[in-house]
Amino acid sequence: MGDTTLASGTGGGCANGTLAAPARHLYVHVPFCASKCHYCAFYSAPAPATLLDRYVRAVQREMELVAPRASPCTVFFGGGTPSLLSVDQFEQLFGAMERLGWRDIEECTVEANPATLSLDRARTLRAHGVNRVSLGVQSLDDTLLDRLGRAHNRKEVFQSFDTLRAAGFDNVNLDLMFGVPGQTFGVWQATLREALSLGSEHLSAYELTYEEDTAFFDQLQARRFDVDEDLVCDMFECLVDLAGTHGFRQYEVSNFARHRASGPAELPDLACRHNLNYWRGGSFYGLGPSATSYVNGVRRRNWADTERYCDLLDRDEPPVESQEQLSPLGRAGETAAFGLRLNIGWPFADFQRVTGFDLRNEWAEDMAALEREGLGLIAADRFRLTDRGLRFADLAAERFLRP
Repeated sequence: MGDTTLASGTGGGCANGTLAAPARHLYVHVPFCASKCHYCAFYSAPAPATLLDRYVRAVQREMELVAPRASPCTVFFGGGTPSLLSVDQFEQLFGAMERLGWRDIEECTVEANPATLSLDRARTLRAHGVNRVSLGVQSLDDTLLDRLGRAHNRKEVFQSFDTLRAAGFDNVNLDLMFGVPGQTFGVWQATLREALSLGSEHLSAYELTYEEDTAFFDQLQARRFDVDEDLVCDMFECLVDLAGTHGFRQYEVSNFARHRASGPAELPDLACRHNLNYWRGGSFYGLGPSATSYVNGVRRRNWADTERYCDLLDRDEPPVESQEQLSPLGRAGETAAFGLRLNIGWPFADFQRVTGFDLRNEWAEDMAALEREGLGLIAADRFRLTDRGLRFADLAAERFLRP
């Protein structure tokens, strides 16, 4: 992979990619989990063997349906727990991609749970072109892992990381979580130090959010615990400081990556290219139950029901539950909001090229207000959030949304 796209500040596209069809980015949702984590609001369900097989066949059919309008340069298998798929099931999916001519994939990511990652499965993924794995660690404290509802323990994290290295992976992300009920600053700091000592290429660390229809949300509503905002802020500052001292560059609110290339670049070359496309408002297809697609200003969402998803595709019908056409201004507002999560913010010229709107016109008052509050900075060529603004990026981004 070259560095031109990342260095340009536009982020999301691969070589010769644009926001027009064919879409250059593909997400595949694998909606199966051994058990439901207490914080998770994503659609997921148990994985009986017969349903897994039906799902794999259905995804191949959905790939065929979008193929005339898709030429992916990034693919991301998320979940759920994609690593629950068997070697044979992964081979079926990669075989379908090969038959469709999807061979120019520069970044292919698979999310994995440490409890489900065997050496045989890891070697299969690597042999079929997967070059990036995101390991769902969340914590290295067994008590917290149990509280989160995770299926693995700390020992399995280290074993899984060694397994990935043995299988030839040299681009591994570790997913961590902070602000967990019962998590002290000392426990968070210890987890960070141990995770960083592994020497991964990427680090994602997310503050726990309380989504409806989750066990943690119900416990919060029942006042089983309180949220200590000051402690969470301290944890975030510790994250940024320690990641920086271990050679990571923060490029997005929750994401840190190493930069291997010689010479400066606005974004580290090991930043996740698939996610950069989201943050830059790019088009993508989402396959699988509950997956969302965003192509040419139209957002579509698949049914969050695996049986129904499979039934529809058995009849060669699109498994789409809903769709909406965004107005040009609404689309631009969302693009502005997502893009401000990046440390480099939005270069004015890039934003106008991508959306057709000028940030300095439609959002002049919003940028000025954020600057007065110490949350934003208006430079000659761009607008970006300050370090403090990044901590409250979701609140800042709301100002940019438009109907």
